[in-house]
Amino acid sequence: MKGRKSYFIALALVVVSFGLSAYFYPRMPGQMATHWNASGAADGTMPKLWGLLLLPTLTAGLLVLLAALPRIDPLRKNVAAFREYYDLFVVLFVAFMLYVHLLTILWNLGYRFNFTTVLAPAMGVLFYFIGALMNRVERNWFVGIKTPWTLSNDDVWKKTHTRAGPLFKLAGVLAVLAVFVPQYAIYLMVGPVLLASVYLTVYSYVEYRRVTV
Repeated sequence: MKGRKSYFIALALVVVSFGLSAYFYPRMPGQMATHWNASGAADGTMPKLWGLLLLPTLTAGLLVLLAALPRIDPLRKNVAAFREYYDLFVVLFVAFMLYVHLLTILWNLGYRFNFTTVLAPAMGVLFYFIGALMNRVERNWFVGIKTPWTLSNDDVWKKTHTRAGPLFKLAGVLAVLAVFVPQYAIYLMVGPVLLASVYLTVYSYVEYRRVTV
């Protein structure tokens, strides 16, 4: 997906998000449920104006930031090598945020579901694509497993991200499987990513020591 087309699609999704907020504003309760606990039950509210504007506004701001990062990265020539996958990630991320916003609206319209379980497939898709991105990402300052050791050595960067790809893909698959075991959903969604992050941090240090000492 070419860059401009990707960001046009992402911007269109942000517009849709604001449009949904405007359309459903009259039907929302004065205090909207906007936060759910690990069990998928609502446990936080805010006034409906902020409840409807928070996610679209946050998404719009993040879209601007994500569009700017490749341009300001000192290693932007490296970013060009995986730019197509990066741009697709931006679209998927904005689509994910729109999905969360839609779930929030549906809940406040009176539909009841386990929020965590319904969110799991979308998170799974996002994690899986991040795994695909990890397999292609070149050394840069904003995208990838950025430890002092990966940023200091190209070989350490490549070896760490070669391992990161399958781990994040596995995390994506496990997140999707959380749909079938809702009592463990939060653990399957968050646990594998945290474990992978810790492992990759330690691995990058050990690998750096191996190649430099």
